[in-house]
Amino acid sequence: MKHSAQITGEGMEREGHGSAVATVRDLFKQYDSRTVLDRVSFRVLQGEVFGLLGPNGAGKTTLLECLTGLRRPTSGSIDVLGSDPSSSDSAWRRMVSVQPQEATLFPQLTVRETVELWASFYEDHDEVDEVLERVGLLDEGHQRVKALSGGQARRLLLAVTVVGRPRVLVLDEPAAGLDPQAKEHLWDVIRKHRDTGGTVLLTTHDMNEAAELCDRVAVLVGGCMAACDTPARLVSELADSSTVTFTTSADADLSEISGFPGVTAVESAADSEGRIAVQVRTTIGDQTLRRIAADQNLLATDLGVSKGGLDAVFRNLAADGPAHESMPEKGKAGH
Repeated sequence: MKHSAQITGEGMEREGHGSAVATVRDLFKQYDSRTVLDRVSFRVLQGEVFGLLGPNGAGKTTLLECLTGLRRPTSGSIDVLGSDPSSSDSAWRRMVSVQPQEATLFPQLTVRETVELWASFYEDHDEVDEVLERVGLLDEGHQRVKALSGGQARRLLLAVTVVGRPRVLVLDEPAAGLDPQAKEHLWDVIRKHRDTGGTVLLTTHDMNEAAELCDRVAVLVGGCMAACDTPARLVSELADSSTVTFTTSADADLSEISGFPGVTAVESAADSEGRIAVQVRTTIGDQTLRRIAADQNLLATDLGVSKGGLDAVFRNLAADGPAHESMPEKGKAGH
């Protein structure tokens, strides 16, 4: 079954959001004979965090490059802040700030000098110390860039991205390589930018990050738009599996569980006490839980059931593969 036909289009745009900051219509990008993006359409609204999800090779980075003017689409149209990014001027580029996955800063400068340098490019910018505190680098202001850890360098990239008070932040996997504390700093920066009227467009492979931060997410599969909506509604509509967990004795026979109605996968591993911890993926969680609890051969303990989250949505859509032909006409608008 193709999930993309179920939930695309208007995407439950968040109440209180303003007009469209970015509008993408029928975006098509091809390299030689290879199609990377196939008629992708969506809108990003002022004051929202919009997430792009998808497997490796789905076209996310190419889409960001088109949105920021680094690549021209083969066909289709892109409007960001009233301009075509591929022909935008310097004033436009001061309003759209991009943090790529990898970038090179001046290694001999200190952290503070780096942010001061970027701030000098803007007439209106945030205070350097405030930005350093926001990204968790205030105590490292004296350190040379070359001495920073990988996570600190990524936070410095975020600092130079936000110091000019851009209207739109474009972040390509901003939390990659960050420890939990640094990730919290990042999330706070993104939320503050949104809460002060800014817009954030980000890619991520972290489903928890997408669920925590994003007002809406779009899922790309094989260069096509598979779904676009709020994380909560995507989970409600498309996370059609639950996971039942329990423990049992090491000699328990688990073979019959695979034949239970609704069960799609059974995984097990020995725990530290020599028992078996079991995970059962099923489309009817409560019924599967009751059946396992009643099975006298299993003598299951520590029973629990959890509804699939955004990660389950992602797995389902990625497993379906591209489904452009199954999208209704409304869905193609991606608004």
